[in-house]
Amino acid sequence: MIIEPKTRGFICTTAHPDGCAANVREQIDYVKSQPAMANPPKNVLVIGSSTGYGLSSRIVPAFAGGASTVGVFFEKPPTERKTASAGWYNTAAFEEEAEKAGIYAKSFNGDAFSNEIKDQVIATIKADLGKIDTVVYSLASPRRMDPTDGETYKSVLKPIGEPYTQKNLNTESGVVDEITIEPCTEEEIAHTVKVMGGEDWELWMNALAEADVLADGVKTVAYSYIGPELTFPIYTNGTIGKAKEHVEESAARLNEKFGDGTAVVSVNKALVTQASSAIPVVPLYISLLYKVMKEAGNHEGCIEQIQRLFSDHLASANGPTIDEKGRIRIDDWEMSEAVQKPVHEKWAEVNTENLSQISDFSGYRDEFLKLFGFGAQGVDYSAEVNQEKPIISVS
Repeated sequence: MIIEPKTRGFICTTAHPDGCAANVREQIDYVKSQPAMANPPKNVLVIGSSTGYGLSSRIVPAFAGGASTVGVFFEKPPTERKTASAGWYNTAAFEEEAEKAGIYAKSFNGDAFSNEIKDQVIATIKADLGKIDTVVYSLASPRRMDPTDGETYKSVLKPIGEPYTQKNLNTESGVVDEITIEPCTEEEIAHTVKVMGGEDWELWMNALAEADVLADGVKTVAYSYIGPELTFPIYTNGTIGKAKEHVEESAARLNEKFGDGTAVVSVNKALVTQASSAIPVVPLYISLLYKVMKEAGNHEGCIEQIQRLFSDHLASANGPTIDEKGRIRIDDWEMSEAVQKPVHEKWAEVNTENLSQISDFSGYRDEFLKLFGFGAQGVDYSAEVNQEKPIISVS
């Protein structure tokens, strides 16, 4: 079939296998161009490995140091009439490249919150790798079924305490307007923490430990975001912020159980991802941020961020550099005064009429479509393509 992008709000319902493969190869080429790491991991488990930061977290250790990787995700496979989700095609391309390079890769498509997937992953680690030395938790989901009580919890993107009114960008129309978001209930906070907090991260680490598949000196990292004050009400001080606080509390509990330095939270840069596209206010901020950082020459995408995370922190001979709260900050360039000051100045003046001049909204749109394999260099999008792309090792 000929595959074209079909967007609806912050969702694209189609994905292009050749475009996704081109994006994966581009990331691999970047990693190969970088200096060797001092202490690369050998066996890596990435929970939430098929898109965005999770995908890059699998590519970097595999192609920077030849690490064996196990990836867990929940993606839609292709059918005769429909394309797969982008994460499916990303993983298929990653595994093809890993096989060519002689690098071990095993993938699990299913509910990462479930005990069944945990058991399957553990059995494979035992049989194939023995032990894991690095665990990356990069799961982003709007809902979660608790394996203990069977209840399904749903997260919300809401402020706490009072309504929040702020500028917002309609990414379909390109209109800058205002949005008012009503405050959450206490139950919605609890549900969001259940879905996006650190409980499942702890469950994974405990299950891996009980099965004796964690190597001595194992390191685990979970991803977070803080952002600028203008997004605090909807993010850091909102329901998501409560969940991220729980992630940091989980890191503390894991360190208490497994030893200081085992678990760390990495605060990453704002980027166009499927998750960030769903958060009100954030797409406008990202469009302005991209403009400033590209002009300053310090813009990074997922692969550059994760390459820096591993080379400068996780795989550094000196270990990670952490802030006063014990977090790695690879959002440091984003949050510098040299970047934030012009972003805030642009925020005060941005409107529909000047959006294209003072922001990188065109770049935002390009990056959004690129998530789904559209706009890649060297891909003929007018050609017929077979959408039924298998993943070599998927279980």
